[in-house]
Amino acid sequence: MSAFHSKIEKNIFILLVLTIIVTSIGAIIQIFPLFKKEIAIERTEQLRLYTPLELQGFFIYKREGCYGCHSQQVRKLTDEVERYGHYSLAVESMYDYPFAWGSKRTGPDLARVGEKYSDDWHVEHLHNPQSLVPESIMPAYPFLLKRNLKIDDIQNKMSALRLSGMPYTKDYIENYKNDLSAQLGMNQEISAIEEFRKRYGEKVVIRKFNRKVDHITEMDALVAYLQGLGNKIDLNSNQGRNW
Repeated sequence: MSAFHSKIEKNIFILLVLTIIVTSIGAIIQIFPLFKKEIAIERTEQLRLYTPLELQGFFIYKREGCYGCHSQQVRKLTDEVERYGHYSLAVESMYDYPFAWGSKRTGPDLARVGEKYSDDWHVEHLHNPQSLVPESIMPAYPFLLKRNLKIDDIQNKMSALRLSGMPYTKDYIENYKNDLSAQLGMNQEISAIEEFRKRYGEKVVIRKFNRKVDHITEMDALVAYLQGLGNKIDLNSNQGRNW
């Protein structure tokens, strides 16, 4: 056996061929099956789409580079589960284009931050992080507090995401303005709220997230997105799951 190994190690051509063969076998077994979504991603009837407000918040989150310091991926390690909560499921990121898992934790993981803190806490933390966490090195985002939220491009984003596989129907896309107003409590007509909940579920919160100003701000969108993290499926129930 040692003579056989020695022959391989001394012949670069044989070593290269065997390396390619072994690597190819590993790729076939580990990587190729993941191209089939039904194998790579769990299925659940509970997962809901981002509301128009949350969707804008998601893009603001990406725009400001929040994923560079905050991960959204709780691993199955005991200490992580004890600190952050239930480990992350692949299905939770199924509608994230692009995903925001992150790869660094300068700040804490945010996968389970939804409703952990009040809206006012998030608003103040984004406005002046050091006022709540003195040792924080997070930069401040005071401009989010009063900057008007751009909503004219939401329809185009939803249409583009639909082409990527997200199940935004024509009904979702055409009613984005009504749904945004309903979630912020600006449209309190019973019919508007019922239609909004029909599209996005009964558990979607309806309220003004940034109460420091009356108009719709980027802070409203970002806080709405953060408050939804980890709350799109019931992690304590097996109903509707297929994993």
